[in-house]
Amino acid sequence: METFVNEFTNGEITVTYKPKVCIHTEKCAKGLSAVFRTSVIPWIDMDAATTQRIISQIKKCPSGALNYFRNEG
Repeated sequence: METFVNEFTNGEITVTYKPKVCIHTEKCAKGLSAVFRTSVIPWIDMDAATTQRIISQIKKCPSGALNYFRNEG
């Protein structure tokens, strides 16, 4: 079975997504629809909002399917 890397970066942070853990994608899509898009692939557009807005939305993820880490440098 082929697996896809679900990591997205804007240079400052890298967002990871675990689809099997996700229980409510719509919450992210409604909260920050420019970044978390449900109708296109790749569905996360890291250039569509500031790093702080993306982090804020990730912290609202009810399942923990979305996480982030700061890139070194």
